[in-house]
Amino acid sequence: MDFSHFEWDENKNRINLENHNISFEEAQYAFADPNRIIAKDLEHSEFEERFYCFGKLKNNIITVRFTYRKNKIRIIGAGYWRKGKQIYEKENKIRRRKNW
Repeated sequence: MDFSHFEWDENKNRINLENHNISFEEAQYAFADPNRIIAKDLEHSEFEERFYCFGKLKNNIITVRFTYRKNKIRIIGAGYWRKGKQIYEKENKIRRRKNW
């Protein structure tokens, strides 16, 4: 995976690690999950388009909030949120049914 396509604010990274026990360096791996789900964050897209990536990291599902800036994925936040796991599992169940 090419990590040169990612960027973030290092202060936010430290805060995220303290609050959610996951670094943005780790969060990048959610984008490598072939079953990842990308969804628009309608609630926080007022000034710029923002998105969610729901993807697998080790044995857990993480939610990564991000936007695109200058052709890079800018990570805004990441964590292990129950709702993100539910969305990931539901969408992948639907995908599997379509492939039958």
